[in-house]
Amino acid sequence: MKMFVAVILLVVSGAAFAQETNTIRIPKLEINKNKKEVFTGRDSSLTVYIDTLIMKDKSQLVFFGKKDVDLRVAHAEIGKRAYIFGTDGKNNGTDFQIDMRFEKLGMLYVLAGGQDANNNGSRTFPNGDGGNVAFTYDTAGVVPQTNDKKSPHYLQIDTRAGGYRVNPQNDLRNIYSLINMGSPGRPLGNLAQGTVYSGSPGKDGKSTVKGR
Repeated sequence: MKMFVAVILLVVSGAAFAQETNTIRIPKLEINKNKKEVFTGRDSSLTVYIDTLIMKDKSQLVFFGKKDVDLRVAHAEIGKRAYIFGTDGKNNGTDFQIDMRFEKLGMLYVLAGGQDANNNGSRTFPNGDGGNVAFTYDTAGVVPQTNDKKSPHYLQIDTRAGGYRVNPQNDLRNIYSLINMGSPGRPLGNLAQGTVYSGSPGKDGKSTVKGR
């Protein structure tokens, strides 16, 4: 009986540890101008609590290999042309739940759009879907606006699917060229996983912006 209880406690503690590994708490994160902070890892979902987030001009907060990200920021100071970017690593945009209080806001872009497939042998996934973004801001802080990027406090969210920028003629030309360079008996050897992906765009994501 004692052995059984010990095993149960070990399993429960292991599950608790596994759950804790995809939750990060940061007292202060400052990203300098033109620099980036990247979150990656094996877990496809991540929850990040940041007490103070300072993003200088053209800085980036990047989530790579993440399908779902819950980002909560108690105090945010955002400069001009700062970016929050997320992808699952398979050309799909990240699904974001963002809750943020702006103390300063110049211009912030949330990029959760799908990426284009590429038949150059490096990417191995088709045109990606856009992520879904739910952005909540604290009305006691700076209130973002989404209409005029030339005015202060601008917020833009991109959830467009990948594949809209694809040119069919160029794609076919690239595919035929790679096939012609293939070795005898393996004409598709130079294509990513030996696959020709559809030129159809992925699925657009959705976004909402609301105050609380």
